[in-house]
Amino acid sequence: MRLLIKLGGTLLDDAGMRASLAGQIAAAAKANEVAVVHGGGKQMTRYLAERGVESRFEGGLRVTTPEVLDAVLKIFAGTVNKQLVASLIAAGARAAGLTGIDAHLAEAEPMSEALGAVGRIVRSDARILTTLTGAGYVPVVACVAGDAQGRVYNVNADQMASAIAASFHADRLLFLTDVEGVEDGSGKPVQHLTTAQAQALIDAKVATGGMQAKLTYATEALRGGAGEVRISPGAAPNAITRLLSGENLGTVLVEGVA
Repeated sequence: MRLLIKLGGTLLDDAGMRASLAGQIAAAAKANEVAVVHGGGKQMTRYLAERGVESRFEGGLRVTTPEVLDAVLKIFAGTVNKQLVASLIAAGARAAGLTGIDAHLAEAEPMSEALGAVGRIVRSDARILTTLTGAGYVPVVACVAGDAQGRVYNVNADQMASAIAASFHADRLLFLTDVEGVEDGSGKPVQHLTTAQAQALIDAKVATGGMQAKLTYATEALRGGAGEVRISPGAAPNAITRLLSGENLGTVLVEGVA
């Protein structure tokens, strides 16, 4: 099975949680082709604050000035990526750190002038992932993209995971996050959603902010050719192991109408 795991930066901020997830990913990679995409927004905000740089957001996206873009490369492609790679290696995986810039894995265009160097993924070429996973490596991709002119972009990690999952032809895309899953209008967790039902939650403003983004990009991944998508609590004990064994943890999203 071909598996893409997206890890939220909050999960990676704790060394113990990072080691636990790395152990589960390393175990999964023994029997599957596994690639990882990660964020790191919490670490980024802390890094900027320590240097007196205010984090500004528009529509939930970090305004990315040249100064912030430099920090994006240092934190996403540097510290967060290499800490995770090191944890995976310690767990026995043959991990390799990448960004979307490498080998045109994720090509982007500017999202808006107001956001600065925030990019929207326009295409993904996952051949580097298939080459690496086919040889037994675990690629670990930071949410930084580029374009044919050599420009660099800060991109939403959920969108990065969605675009790469479609190009990678992932059988399963796991969004591991810091919530239990998708909730309905009464706040009750939902175990199963069609893409039509997910859109209804967005239209009713039940799913907003980060969850709206996850549902939107999960739908794009499915329509792009990825298989099942799950939004699950990454901090739950042995979350990845349980999901791969078939346990209904969190919310599964499938293509279809209500």
